[in-house]
Amino acid sequence: MGKLAIKQYFSLMFLILQLVLSIFTFVGLFGGDNHPVGHTASAMLVYALPLLIGANLLMLIYWLVTRNWIWTSLPVITILCCIPYIGTLYQISFGSDEETARDAIKIASYNVARFGKQASTFISNDILSEMKSEKVDVLCLQEYNEDSGDQKNTDVYKDYFPYSVKGKADMVIFSKYPIKKSHNMAFEETNNSAMWADIDVNGKQVRVFNAHLETTGFNRTLHQANKLINKGYNVETNSLLNAIYGNYTLGMIVRAGQAAQVANEVRNSQFPCIVCGDFNDVPYSYVYNTMLGNMVDGFKECGSGFMYTYRGSKMVRIDYIFHDKQLKGLSYYKKPLTYSDHMPVFMKLEIN
Repeated sequence: MGKLAIKQYFSLMFLILQLVLSIFTFVGLFGGDNHPVGHTASAMLVYALPLLIGANLLMLIYWLVTRNWIWTSLPVITILCCIPYIGTLYQISFGSDEETARDAIKIASYNVARFGKQASTFISNDILSEMKSEKVDVLCLQEYNEDSGDQKNTDVYKDYFPYSVKGKADMVIFSKYPIKKSHNMAFEETNNSAMWADIDVNGKQVRVFNAHLETTGFNRTLHQANKLINKGYNVETNSLLNAIYGNYTLGMIVRAGQAAQVANEVRNSQFPCIVCGDFNDVPYSYVYNTMLGNMVDGFKECGSGFMYTYRGSKMVRIDYIFHDKQLKGLSYYKKPLTYSDHMPVFMKLEIN
């Protein structure tokens, strides 16, 4: 086989690879438009979008180096179509008019991992100090634990947050402003839940949602597998992968139903809504799209830099603050606190 034939062969192989990458990327971009039941494969590709975009960038470099100008258009078009998705992960800041806002509140959402299952008030007090330094007006906590040694965390927090309402099990909303009404939303066959509270901000009411959706099951499956291995059982790789995939897909389906329940409550609200919480899902997923609805993703509106909120090995964005279009976002950021496996997200909003 001559050099020309070998070159043509490799060009064909790379072209086929490029076509496959582009197709998979487009399927991933639209994978969150359909319910995961019956569309599991496309739903799973949403999670692979960062890798697919990276692969398209490598292919772009290859086509540029080999000067195949025609095929260069394929990764360019694919990457350009990914810009809205990239905007859910990375934003360039152009400043804000935060200081000129009049009626504004700062809201924070934080999965506190049950305050590290603390036996004292140290971690909850440290977190409260952080919220004070950030001048937070409304705080939504997930995996909240009321008991801290011989004290109650609501008692510890009430000097700074005089108003609070607890949801089912591990949910709470703290507020510096009066809470007029609240409602707990139980999810069937799960320990997760959501809640909302109507908060009066200087005579203007907003409905704040706090949601903690079903976990992915990934870490739980690995933990169970490690326990079996430590006991001397042989855990086959195929069995482990099947268990991970099964729990992952089941989690997607359960979260989809929970997201629809919350979204329905948002649609029926008589007040402008702010939706916070740990959604346990990534941007552009079905859960993300359902929870977002006609609302505004605070990070896309006024965030800056690379946004991820999980502190583990998976640098993913699963904690969010969305808001009604009637409100105006002024700032959005996370803070790399080490009290939990999540990082808190903060947003300042102007109440129009």
